[in-house]
Amino acid sequence: MNKIAKTFVAGAAIAHRRFAKMGAADGTVVQAAAASDAIIGVFDCPGGVETGDRVDVVIFGPTDVEFGGTVTRGAFLTSDANGKAVAASPAAGASARTGGITHVSAVAGDIMPVLVTAGSVTTPV
Repeated sequence: MNKIAKTFVAGAAIAHRRFAKMGAADGTVVQAAAASDAIIGVFDCPGGVETGDRVDVVIFGPTDVEFGGTVTRGAFLTSDANGKAVAASPAAGASARTGGITHVSAVAGDIMPVLVTAGSVTTPV
């Protein structure tokens, strides 16, 4: 499977392999920073970029992401405060926006492949 990427303008400093969300202006993106952020993909910018730079975002398909916590394969992923992938586990009756599904188990600091696909999960009451 091939990945699909789109180029945007960085609305802030961005790190490689972190979750992306839309920025304050059309055509801009910033790092996701919470499970409630509408994740659109994963940044593909080795070395990172600065505000105003052009940056590629994988919006669908397989790519590597940096993990911010322990995750079991098959889990839906959301963003921690630093744009890193963590398991989406909202409280009962709550929802979390998701940016992908992991096919492998990982721990904080790992860089592992995921299937990027935007969505959301809700925990039943």
